[in-house]
Amino acid sequence: MPATSLASAAKREAAEDGAPAAPRPMRERMPSGWALWIEAALVALRAAPMPLVLWFREGWLYRQTLRGPVPDRILFYPSDTRMRRLDDADGFMRGRFRLGGQKLEIRQGSVFDAPPPGDSFAAALHGFDWLRHLEAAGGDLARGFALRLTQQWVKRYARFSPFAWRPEIIAERFLNLFAHGRFFLANSDLVWRSKLFVSLRNQAQMLSRTAGEAPDGLPRLKAAAALALAGVCLGDVHHEAAGLKHLDGEIARQILPDGGHISRSPQILLEAYRVLAMVQQALDHTSARNDAVLRGALDRMAPMLRFFRMGDGALAVFHGGGESLSRTLEATLDSDDALGRPLGHAPYSGFQRLAAGRTLVVLDVGAAPEGAFSTAAHAGCLALEMSVGTNRLIVNCGMAIDDSEAWKTALRSTAAHSTLMIDDTSSATILGEGTLTRFLGPRLVEGPAGVETERSESAQGLTVAAGHDGYRVPFGIIHHRHMTLSPRGASLTGLDRLVPAGPEHAARNAARRPFTLRFHVHPDVRLSLAQGGGSVILKLPNGEGWRFRCSGGALSVEESIYFGGGTARRAEQLVVSGAWTGEALECGWLFEQVRSS
Repeated sequence: MPATSLASAAKREAAEDGAPAAPRPMRERMPSGWALWIEAALVALRAAPMPLVLWFREGWLYRQTLRGPVPDRILFYPSDTRMRRLDDADGFMRGRFRLGGQKLEIRQGSVFDAPPPGDSFAAALHGFDWLRHLEAAGGDLARGFALRLTQQWVKRYARFSPFAWRPEIIAERFLNLFAHGRFFLANSDLVWRSKLFVSLRNQAQMLSRTAGEAPDGLPRLKAAAALALAGVCLGDVHHEAAGLKHLDGEIARQILPDGGHISRSPQILLEAYRVLAMVQQALDHTSARNDAVLRGALDRMAPMLRFFRMGDGALAVFHGGGESLSRTLEATLDSDDALGRPLGHAPYSGFQRLAAGRTLVVLDVGAAPEGAFSTAAHAGCLALEMSVGTNRLIVNCGMAIDDSEAWKTALRSTAAHSTLMIDDTSSATILGEGTLTRFLGPRLVEGPAGVETERSESAQGLTVAAGHDGYRVPFGIIHHRHMTLSPRGASLTGLDRLVPAGPEHAARNAARRPFTLRFHVHPDVRLSLAQGGGSVILKLPNGEGWRFRCSGGALSVEESIYFGGGTARRAEQLVVSGAWTGEALECGWLFEQVRSS
């Protein structure tokens, strides 16, 4: 889709929702190289026999291969630390279903018989995502409703269904049922319960064979974890062993040595930690088995989650993730016995963390994840987030909260991040509609090949210097960012430099290129442009004031939007505009606390 069309689509959607226009999207660059086409061809070849495979799995003969001992109860119910909404539970019981960022109203009949508004809704519905909210509501009414929904599902989908029995959806269903099933199963009808447990046995058998078919990344990690959990909770030692073996392999692939997730998303890291902690709980309570790989991963991941915690206790907003609630993060980390402290530099995850006084800054200094792990990654290299005390000051725009492709693409662009952008072009490209995306997903490609970073400490404070080559190919330019946080956290000094990539790029880097340096400001912060336009005062909710000043470009305040908290909120951004003319260029800036008189 051309950039102008994409911007128009985002603006139309914003007008319909009463929200401001989406951040301007990147200009498109055609991905180069045959590697993507070869990979897409291999994916297509692997997918070709799937219609025949699904047809066979639906048949009587295949069902006979799923036989085995039928469990009669769930042996252990691990805890689930995710947020639960009483208003969602009330809505479900009134026929108003809000799942997967989409809504559906049921006036009569079963929600399982109504056409879903989208795949994300259907996945959440069949994954029993509604169960935790009903459990939170409690009482006979919610218990009876949860039982009826489960009975309706068993009546329609106890046997194989191509969508409802996808490995990633079986995994979500198991994780929710094992965590919250006690709420309504205790006094249910024995005949119906036997049907449920026959189906659970069959689903576990199916998951043991298809876990590797789940989409790569977090869904595949969850599928392995759910299989291990099914083995423990349903008393099947074979599934427990197979699940843990598969899980160990996925941990080795996805959890980095510094504890981050290979997607580089703090929120995906939190979800992965939650699921792995559920498996560890089950092993601790019901099994003599000790999985050193699982335990080691949890011990690495907990400090990394603390690395990403901003001053309000919630997560920094990077790479397709939102804040998550601070109490959810706190409850999840309660299972951590090691209490490891975060380092200042996470070299494998690609982030730097500067903390002094009440000020905290997190800087993205990593390249895009490889392959399938980049389908939700953002073109935000050298983007920063900053908090002062419990208040967020500088943010990135966040992630789309529904299935709108216009918003997803716009929010993944460099313009939606607190960093520098050249000629309205993102530092990496998202695969657009077409054959490649059909088989590989909306990957992030053509981004920085490498990111260099250094860290030092002096009397002036903590300093981080980093640079990326994401603009080398299109423009022959290298972007460097240098930041220093003062010892008491009262100021953050920055310098963004654009330098020629080398003589071989002379023809490209000689052209005049506009640049835009953005700092998206959290919606709770109020901005006022000083007389003469030389600086901006930022007032935090607690009344504390900060001043922003810059050199090397024209300063303005423009509209922005923030999705990091899970809803669309109007916000503002500090924008420094200038032009590259072929020689090294510097743009300096400063955030400093305003002392009250």
